[in-house]
Amino acid sequence: MDQTKTFKDDNHEEEGLITLNGMYKEYFLDYASYVILERAVPDIDDGLKPVQRRILHSMKEMDDGRYHKVANIIGQTMQYHPHGDAAIGDALVNLGQKDLLIDCQGNWGDVRTGDSAAAPRYIEARLTKFALEVLFNPQTTDWQLTYDGRKKEPITLPVKFPLVLSQGVEGIAVGLSTKILPHNFIELIKASIKILEGKKVAIFPDFETGGMIDVAEYNDGARGGRVKIRAKIQQVDKSTLNIVELPYGVTTNSLIESILKANDKGQIKIKKVSDNTAKDVEIQLELMPGVSPDVTIDALYAFTECEVSYSPNACVIVDNKPMFLSVSEILRISTLQTKELLRRELEIKKGELEEKWHNASLEKIFIENRIYRDIEECESFEAVITTIDQGLKKYVATPSDPLKKGDNRLLLMRDITEEDITRLTEIKIKRISKYNKFKADESMAQILADLDQVKHDLEHLTEYAIRYFQNLLEKYGKGRERKTVISSFENIEIKEVVANNAKLYVDRKEGFVGMGMKKDEFVSDCSDIADIIAFTRDGKFKVVRIADKVFVGKDIIHTAVWLKSDERTTYNMIYLDGKSGKAFAKRFNVNAITRDKEYDLTQGSKGSKVLYFTVNPNGESEVVNIQLTQSCSAKKKTFDFDFAELAIKGRSSQGNLVTKYPVRKVSQVSVGRSSLGAMQIYMDEVSGRLNQDSRGKYLGAFDTGTKMISLYKDGTYEINELDLTKKFDVNNILEIGQFKEDTVISALYYEGDKGASMIKRFRVETSTIDQKFSFLPDTNGTKLYYVSLAKEPVVSYTYNAGKTKETREVNLADFIDVKGWKAMGNKLTDAKIIKVEPVKTSEEESPAIPDIESVPEDETETPPVKTEIKKTESPKAEKPGKPGDNKGYKPGDTIEFDF
Repeated sequence: MDQTKTFKDDNHEEEGLITLNGMYKEYFLDYASYVILERAVPDIDDGLKPVQRRILHSMKEMDDGRYHKVANIIGQTMQYHPHGDAAIGDALVNLGQKDLLIDCQGNWGDVRTGDSAAAPRYIEARLTKFALEVLFNPQTTDWQLTYDGRKKEPITLPVKFPLVLSQGVEGIAVGLSTKILPHNFIELIKASIKILEGKKVAIFPDFETGGMIDVAEYNDGARGGRVKIRAKIQQVDKSTLNIVELPYGVTTNSLIESILKANDKGQIKIKKVSDNTAKDVEIQLELMPGVSPDVTIDALYAFTECEVSYSPNACVIVDNKPMFLSVSEILRISTLQTKELLRRELEIKKGELEEKWHNASLEKIFIENRIYRDIEECESFEAVITTIDQGLKKYVATPSDPLKKGDNRLLLMRDITEEDITRLTEIKIKRISKYNKFKADESMAQILADLDQVKHDLEHLTEYAIRYFQNLLEKYGKGRERKTVISSFENIEIKEVVANNAKLYVDRKEGFVGMGMKKDEFVSDCSDIADIIAFTRDGKFKVVRIADKVFVGKDIIHTAVWLKSDERTTYNMIYLDGKSGKAFAKRFNVNAITRDKEYDLTQGSKGSKVLYFTVNPNGESEVVNIQLTQSCSAKKKTFDFDFAELAIKGRSSQGNLVTKYPVRKVSQVSVGRSSLGAMQIYMDEVSGRLNQDSRGKYLGAFDTGTKMISLYKDGTYEINELDLTKKFDVNNILEIGQFKEDTVISALYYEGDKGASMIKRFRVETSTIDQKFSFLPDTNGTKLYYVSLAKEPVVSYTYNAGKTKETREVNLADFIDVKGWKAMGNKLTDAKIIKVEPVKTSEEESPAIPDIESVPEDETETPPVKTEIKKTESPKAEKPGKPGDNKGYKPGDTIEFDF
């Protein structure tokens, strides 16, 4: 089209010339508006993009109850959609894979594996019963001409369901994008009912692929929110993991590729990856020998697509404008839209019933009063119309001719029109001769009953809408239960879960550390992103990021991997002050630091040096023997010093005076208990992770060497060392707590061979750590009812006694003495127990949660803790080994110097 316009710029104005400035003003804005409104963003009224709406409209026009070739559907849709068959085909497959509106037949691909659908000529589709019931009603649909003006298409479909929230949507337009995550079908309907009842609602995403989701930052689906989604990983045994559910938007192929990349980088250690996906997802991971499955699971979440995050951005078209809303607001608008559509449908039905009753009433009067006989002598059609009209007025009243007092005429709902009379003249003689007054009265009564019901529904529209949603839930809700578990994810510290893919070496004399110094002394395995702490003999330390070779200071006395989150590692040190010649002792932690900055642990005097240094992972104290030089004037030249008498202070503290005389030698006498006190351990009952953050079930106070015991549903127990990285299977654990030598396990179980319910009590007699042992007989049908670590557990049990059910209580400690762990125990009853519940008693002991004092900050002093010293022979520290001989200092080693 030839257009002549005038555009202005800063310099001049020209007639008939379209400048670049004008093109941006006109064309780009038109293009942006078109993409937003006609391609990328769904409409709030039906939750559909234009291409989706045209596909569904075409399928409705083609609908005859049978399947249609997808190629045929695409061709039909091209009458309405101007963008070619490829765009239509992709949108159709996408709709079909969501398994809500389209009934698919053939190979439609698999969202789990990323496999594409077969060619359109090979697959078929038809609308589901749900789509036919919810999406279409020509009487409540607004229409417009198609792009070529040949046909009409719906502006929006009269959808009576929150479709955009159920299916989810993603689209990128010009200057904006939309991303609405799919939600659960059943939960959306229940939430709509709550909105109609005036209650508040909260809805969260749900995905066909299952998995787990953390919605703590969902922000109601509005801009600025974020969700984290994880795969479901099962531990088969200590060397095998199975991924059985995928995060949303992740395929098995992309997930395996991300695992292999992480393995190549050394972030995880996987021996073999097998894709066994068929009906259900199963990616099997075989771990390298000695690799912790719990740490590997965390590493998979940290470094692979086993965990993904999405930022929802709910943008929809409202009154031809894009608007950013929350999912609750979208659901509220959709629910009220459904209510309004139901009102319109009822109004239409009411008009149809009124019209039907009006016509039936005229027909009844026309036939029963034989008005048709009055037209026999009429010579024209106009005379026939007039005669019938006068004849009807004798028997009916209308709004324009109302009833009068004593009037027995039938009152019609509207005036009689010429069309009504014409319809009467078209009644055939055969129908008049077979007219049944009883059936006619019965039919009219039913019409009036239906009309009364419609009027009642209109007066109680909210209740009617609630019944509508309840009917949808009853008809289509089966099999649409939530598949994605809503959970809370703990933050994973990458440095704590990354696999040890490097080795730390040290050149103590020259003062270098790194992972490329393979000819020097080996210290430990580490990761290539680890931070390394190094202490030198002059009383200084530095934390550096590991590299091939890094200088930290000459004469290194200790180096190791440093973890910022480690709040319990305590350093015990005795140093000589170069200025005064006195020896000072101090205990300190290293928490907050600046990387690559050198810190001085002495008083900064020239000639200061470390006399004694140990690393204690759990804040252990110790007793050391100090020998002074023979030439000094001290009367007592040998004495013991107890570090337990020192408070743990900041790293820059001076420390306490040990002696003012010259020191010849310091040696360790014994190691005491932790000065930090026992760790208060909890288990997160959602993730199964141990923690010290008071999150979840309290397990007790764990000191150095304290073990824990877990009791499982399958009748096994397991003893473990305390490991904060370990993750327990909360779905299978019945009891978990501290393990002591006198711990008694009480169990109530059903013995399959004897067919009796038994009670047994026993102490753990095995010594193997990290291995499960079964305490139930290996017989068919044997089942664990109840197990406890309590001293005197009492349970209430219910069993079938003939035709009745009986409930009793039993104190397991009174019922049977402690026996061997393989003993069967004593019989409680021959009946099979159907219910067991623990009974709390006043004597029942539960672990008391002590008041935990806050950990002192840097530069503050903690009160000294009296430590019981167990005298043992002093272990000698290993001397620095030759390059590559694996002899180095580790946490807990003692470093001694002779002077």
